[in-house]
Amino acid sequence: MKSISLSLIPLLAALANAAPSAPGWRFDLKPVNSGITALESIVVSPNLVVFFDRASNNPLQVKNHSAWGALWNLQESTVTPLDLLTNSFCASGALISNGSMISVGGDPNGFVNNPTIQPGTQAIRIFEPCASPTGEGCTVFEDPANLHLLEKRWYPSSVRIFDGSLMIVGGMHTDADFYNIDPALSFEFFPPKEDAPRPSEFLKRSLPTNLFPRIFALPDGKIFMVANNRSSIYDIEANTETALPDIPNGVRVTNPMDGSAILLPLSPPDFVPEVLVCGGSQTDDRIQPANLSSQKPASSQCSRITLTPEGIAKGWEVEHMLETRTMPELVHLPNGQVLIAHGSRTGFAAIAQVPDAIGNSNSDHAVLTPSLYTPTARLGQRISNAGLPTSNIARIYHSSITLTPQGNFLIAGSNPNPNFTAPAPGIKFPSELRVQTLDPPFMFVERPKILNTPEKLGFGKRVTVPVSIPSSLSRPGAKVQVSLMDLGFSSHAFHSGARLVFMDATISRDGKSLTFTTPPNGRVYPPGPATIFLTIDDVSSEGAWVMMGSGNSPPTALE
Repeated sequence: MKSISLSLIPLLAALANAAPSAPGWRFDLKPVNSGITALESIVVSPNLVVFFDRASNNPLQVKNHSAWGALWNLQESTVTPLDLLTNSFCASGALISNGSMISVGGDPNGFVNNPTIQPGTQAIRIFEPCASPTGEGCTVFEDPANLHLLEKRWYPSSVRIFDGSLMIVGGMHTDADFYNIDPALSFEFFPPKEDAPRPSEFLKRSLPTNLFPRIFALPDGKIFMVANNRSSIYDIEANTETALPDIPNGVRVTNPMDGSAILLPLSPPDFVPEVLVCGGSQTDDRIQPANLSSQKPASSQCSRITLTPEGIAKGWEVEHMLETRTMPELVHLPNGQVLIAHGSRTGFAAIAQVPDAIGNSNSDHAVLTPSLYTPTARLGQRISNAGLPTSNIARIYHSSITLTPQGNFLIAGSNPNPNFTAPAPGIKFPSELRVQTLDPPFMFVERPKILNTPEKLGFGKRVTVPVSIPSSLSRPGAKVQVSLMDLGFSSHAFHSGARLVFMDATISRDGKSLTFTTPPNGRVYPPGPATIFLTIDDVSSEGAWVMMGSGNSPPTALE
């Protein structure tokens, strides 16, 4: 045995006593595939996520035909097919005040291998609250003949509003090539508030690239809307629209020139709303797709506006991502940061319309490394990918992502093809069935725990709940954040309904209880399901699933 040099002994001792390297962000590939292309996803309970796809020749089967809906079990990483009647391709959705998930709109077409499929353009799909942790016995309810939208809508958006009901915005009536040439220029509600849709001049002004408009319920109950490079505020109660400044530099941010957008965290006491819009394209929307290219660079621009009179007068503040992105998605973290994920560096959304499509993809050069946006940082220092991992799975058109109650991100989908297209030599962007999570560093350390919460919480209430705080986080001056979150509905580079409201909170001296004050009313947080996270020094607990408000069916009384 060779002796060790005396000069090496201090070094070896230092290495032996060195602290282990801090945990970092990780992608984790799940052992089970989704079985359908999960182009839409929404968390519907503490353990279940609903996936929707187009009616297609998917591998997952139900009642002797291909499924296009599924339940994903977050704890077990298993998938269960859902039997649907209507084509949910390019639909939207949200949770409403009684906890039901409502999916609206979809594809006007059926599918040759299943002639029983009904058009989805006027569809309303209801997944009622599911108490079973595995989803056993839980189904999607549909009655196309008697339960349907007032107007045909493919590529609409939706958001839960102050009375717990769903506002449904825009879309198109039928299959169109790239641009919105047969538009639904209106709003409607579920449950209906009137017998006819409400016409919208804003949607008319934002043609022809206004599919999946980015819409947000503001803390005064009004709706902020972004489509194409236009923006507006809609007053539901007065039925009026107010034009706001355009997105700077001609950047267009809705399908087929998809950027993404998010309502930044709302904080007490004033809950001042700010909206962030990232990505998209500077391409002139008068150019026909035959003259566009999958290699056209997307935009790196992020634009941010404060929706107060002073902020609107100031207009949009511009900064830039680390790369160009079309079809990114912006998603909240419990600590108030925003994850920027997915997308391509070049090209456009939609399928096989540009002459140099990559297979069927109108985009190319997938962005494989996410970034973090820190809203409270100084302009120019808000976006970083330091410590973020790089995936080997392209998530481009028809991919989805959602924060889970466990605190990580569930990632699935990607399919720039007309139907299910299995991986094969020469196919750069096949239909993607692999499911991943993106796990933040706090998933690998001891975390705070919310031990119990009431099933329902009233507005403007002080609530005390038991907690467990690890010794590593029990120190004077620790940063404590309590976030009330709607985890949203992911579809087409937008997270409909996603919301984060911070609540004033304190931890007792003995570290055994947490007291927080709920939002003052259902305008700041629309009544319905919510997930509460406790974050201490950027280490977040698992989320506690609660119901804000009465849990009654909409429209609820103003709460």
